[in-house]
Amino acid sequence: MNTDDTITIYDVAREAGVSMATVSRVVNGNKNVKENTRKKVLEVIDRLDYRPNAVARGLASKKTTTVGVVIPNIANSYFSILAKGIDDIAAMYKYNIVLASSDEDDDKEVGVVNTLFAKQVDGIIFMGHHLTEKIRAEFSRSRTPVVLAGTVDLEHQLPSVNIDFTQAVSDVVADLSKNHDKIAFVSGPLIDEINGKIRLAGYKEGLAANGLTFNEGLVFEAKYRYQDGFDLAERVLNSGATAAYVAEDELAAGLLNGLFAAGKSVPEDFEIITSNDSPITKYTRPNLSSISQPIYDLGAVSMRMLTKIMNKEELEEKEIILNHGITKRDSSR
Repeated sequence: MNTDDTITIYDVAREAGVSMATVSRVVNGNKNVKENTRKKVLEVIDRLDYRPNAVARGLASKKTTTVGVVIPNIANSYFSILAKGIDDIAAMYKYNIVLASSDEDDDKEVGVVNTLFAKQVDGIIFMGHHLTEKIRAEFSRSRTPVVLAGTVDLEHQLPSVNIDFTQAVSDVVADLSKNHDKIAFVSGPLIDEINGKIRLAGYKEGLAANGLTFNEGLVFEAKYRYQDGFDLAERVLNSGATAAYVAEDELAAGLLNGLFAAGKSVPEDFEIITSNDSPITKYTRPNLSSISQPIYDLGAVSMRMLTKIMNKEELEEKEIILNHGITKRDSSR
């Protein structure tokens, strides 16, 4: 028996008195094994608590049956719900997922992706606020298929699943413009294309369509954290804004509490509509109005898309856009 704790296929074969090839056939469900032999091998597997090595098992077929999922912030409920959608579909198609967090750090993101490539994952689902040139280079160098979930590729090279972020923000501005003419745009870093190009474009479109003038003094960028939203409240109020579109729910919760700390009532003095409709929107008082989007489905559809690419099936659409709406709660009128 092995002296270390790892039980190998060799140990099972020796204990059961069969060849390693027979153990392999039993593990992989091959019908070409006598029933009494199968029972004997399964009994030994059970007794020794043998766990087949997925990577080793996949070497012959060049498949590891694992999918890497890159997530910017594992604590953020938006991304955790997305990951749940991925995991459920992965399980349905007999794939395991390896979840890796980049902690919203561009350099760590590259390391995480390379680690997944080194693990010989069969595919990667990438969630991030933007696609850096470094990440693009890593993806283009590898033959491993990649699908983006909740991440936009402005160069339209990679398959993706998203909502129409530009239209969604424009819809929010249209809603807020009924009662306000100074609407703030509060987002994560504008260097992230989803903010600086896609959402900001929607904000400008919404203003123009409703007869309002764009004012750079009403554009605020921060990190995606609660405290950053809280700290922005005074500056947002000083800008003269009486309403805000916010690009991230945690940021919106921070802004909401920052406004209360400054003596303002929401929605009486200030209206807020946020972006992701994550559970955070219901944790606050008042509950946050939000763009509604099928977060779980973004994950589920992206994983289904990846299974098609991994199985060399033809994609009907390379860029899938799911429906969005606005869910009105108590932070807006």
